[in-house]
Amino acid sequence: MVLPLLVSLTIALVWVLSLGVAQVRAVDAARETARSIARGDDESVAVGLGRQVAPEGASITVSRAGGRVSVVVDARVGGPGGLVERFGGVTVSAEAVSAQEDQ
Repeated sequence: MVLPLLVSLTIALVWVLSLGVAQVRAVDAARETARSIARGDDESVAVGLGRQVAPEGASITVSRAGGRVSVVVDARVGGPGGLVERFGGVTVSAEAVSAQEDQ
């Protein structure tokens, strides 16, 4: 009777850990993309760099305003064994803003 509870708890803890990893990857992707664009790299190249770091299936949105570059990364993380899928999963999001550097 205790074993199923321990297995369920372990699965839940591993899933929470995977959410944390996905969040860190989203933050890294947003930061890398914003820095690359701020340095003057082509936007498609910068987004490509961000996709290398971002969680699988993440969307990367770039906007510019007032000499600043803003990048938002959103990624949906499914649950273990599809348990959270019926509720839409969990979305992790990160935003990075960088000042446009002089060329």
